[in-house]
Parts: sequence; C-alpha cells; structure tokens
Amino acid sequence: MPNRTRWIVIVAGTGLAIVAIVVAFLIIDADTADTPVVAATPTPSSTDDGFVALTPFQARVLGFDVLDEVDLPEDNPFSQAKADLGRLLFFDPRLSANSSISCASCHQPAQGWADGLPLSFGYAGSVHWRNTPTVINSAFHPKQGWDGKALRLDIQAQGAMKSAVAQNVGPVMAEERLRQIPEYVKRFEEVFGPGGPWFDDASRAIAVFESTIISTNVPFDRFMEGDESALSDSAKRGFKLFTTTAGCSACHRGRLFTDEDFHGLGVPAPADFSEDPVRQITFRYEVRARGVTEDVYRAATDDPGLYLVTKVDTDYGQFRTPMLRELGQTAPYMHNGAFATLEEVIDFYDRGGGESPNLDPLISPLGLSSQDKADLVAFLESLTGDSIIIEKPELPPYEVIQ
Repeated sequence: MPNRTRWIVIVAGTGLAIVAIVVAFLIIDADTADTPVVAATPTPSSTDDGFVALTPFQARVLGFDVLDEVDLPEDNPFSQAKADLGRLLFFDPRLSANSSISCASCHQPAQGWADGLPLSFGYAGSVHWRNTPTVINSAFHPKQGWDGKALRLDIQAQGAMKSAVAQNVGPVMAEERLRQIPEYVKRFEEVFGPGGPWFDDASRAIAVFESTIISTNVPFDRFMEGDESALSDSAKRGFKLFTTTAGCSACHRGRLFTDEDFHGLGVPAPADFSEDPVRQITFRYEVRARGVTEDVYRAATDDPGLYLVTKVDTDYGQFRTPMLRELGQTAPYMHNGAFATLEEVIDFYDRGGGESPNLDPLISPLGLSSQDKADLVAFLESLTGDSIIIEKPELPPYEVIQ
C-alpha cells in the first residue's frame, strides 16, 4: 500500500454572528496527480442568513477544480480517425465470443455509460459479481476498475474482451473477425498502418474513443468558474458539510472527487451476490483465477477487493474510491450496487459504515441531521452534467475475403 500522510487544516474567521470553521481532512497519496496544495484561506463573506459558503477560490485551495484536458499515453495519441474507429468497435458485439455482447452492452449511454444494475449481467452462462463502473471521465483515472487492476484504458478494454465473464473472446478470434470486415481493414490501415487489424490496436482505438466521453455542463463546474448561482443554497450548505462535518473530502477530492486510493468500508453484500448460485460460481472462479491461496478461496464469503491484486492481508475488502461526478446518472452505488439511492449511501456513512476486518479508521458515525443529509444530496446532485447520448452506429458488414 502507498505511504499516506494525514493533514488536518483548520481555517477560522470570526464575525458578529458566526465563527466559520473549514476543516479539510486530506489524505495524500503520493501516486495521485490531484494532490491538493494547502494554503492560507481568506475569511469568506457571510450571506444574509449567517451561513458562510465556500467560495470557488477556497474550493481550489482545498483541492477541487474543473476537469482539464485528458492526458493520453504517448504511445496512443488522439486522432479523430482513431476515435471514430473506436466508436464502431465499442458498439460491435462481434468482439465477444458469441457475437452478442459489446462494450456498450455494459456501458450504455442511456444508463450513464454503465448498465443501471446492482451487479452486471456477465457473459452467457455466468452472471457478474461487481457493479459496472461508468465510462464517463474514465480517461482521467490512473487506475481502472474497482480493484485498480488495469492501469490504462486500453488494458482495461483488453481485459474485458478476454474475460470469461465479460466478452470472452480470444485475441486471435477477434483479429480474424475484424479481418473479414473490409471496412475495418481499411480503417485500421489508415490509423495504425498495414498488417492488421491487431487486437492491441483495437483496444487502443476503444480507449481513445472512451477518452472523449467527458462530463459537460456540470453545475459545480459552473460554480467553480465564477457562477455562484449555479449551486442552490442547499447545495452550498452540502458542499461545506462535505468538506467539514461529514468528512467526505478526506477521500473524495480533486477534479474527480476521488483520492484514487483504496479503502475498506464494510459495504454489506447484497442477497443477489450471496444467494445466487450462478453468481457464486462466477465469483469463486474469479477468486481462484486470481491466484489466491486455497484457504482464502474456501473461506471467501464476500468480494476481497484489492486483495485479489496484491495478496496483502490488509488490502482485503478494500476498493478504489469511486468518482463522484455523474452520480445522478450512475445509480446504484458501491462496488456491489448495494445502495439504490444517494440517501442510502449517506445513511450508511452516517451510521459509521459497516463491518470489515480492514475498516478504514476515517469511518465513524457522523450524527447528521435530516437537513444535513438533504443538503449533501443536493451538493452531490450538482456534480452531474448533461446526459452524453451517442446513438449506436451502423456497423460495417462481414464479407468473405478472396
């Protein structure tokens, strides 16, 4: 696990009616590009009712900001032709073993580029054991998936295509199918040069297309750019709670509202995970395939999370902090879809989380009021922008190569 430093910053200003205290718990991961810089914060001005809202400047001091440009890997630069090819491949079910599942099957534009299910449906004959993360803003993440196994979008795409519980197609089969589609042969040659299509190039094109799926017209971003009317009074109160009493910003900070680190929360396993035999078959297959010991394989009753990647006992039950942008489009929530609404999520944190052998020490009961909870929901909803709807393209047909 990365070394962590805990900073507690208290900024106070006095007025006749209120003492404004801004407390930011910032856990700094040395691997995180969005590490906030803590500086002196000026005393904010009070509103008529005495509440002191955070200003955009103060929000930036605490590490929050609008999204910047996507930084693609040097060996996979952006081109419009590559993105256009990736769009076709993203929607093409022929990149699955039975030609029935595409990337878009689980990452549906109309469902916030997820699937709207607590647990994903999986390849034929299996049912998946985790919630489907959204593709929106995924190009900004240095780690992909709930356990951070893939460090790049193209690697994540390869893993999904090859996975026995996702698209289940081998690279050679995928390449042969693409080579029997003249339009693809032409496009791959234009983008990547002669000799293909190659499986790795297909994943690179998909990654570049996914890098174009970015939040737009987000109320919080408009607020950060100077339009303080973009947030309601309730959302402003919620933002202040988010950075103080509720302690959310300890893990949810930066442009994506995530520290990109891993935490154990004790999220309860839903019945659909624990009581579905086919889902348990899929889960245990994955656990065994990831190379855990026989004892762990036999005893596992819940998702081990990061442990499946590291095999470190203290990582058991830890999951990557999810991005909070676009929450309004991506219910249900958590790695196993345990909570259907934001209200349920806030109630869970207010209770002090669940039970886990590696429960994060930051988790404790909050004692939030009903108004506090409503304000937090209002703020979280302000992180959702316009729906990003892309119609399924017309896919090029097979033709026998002479």
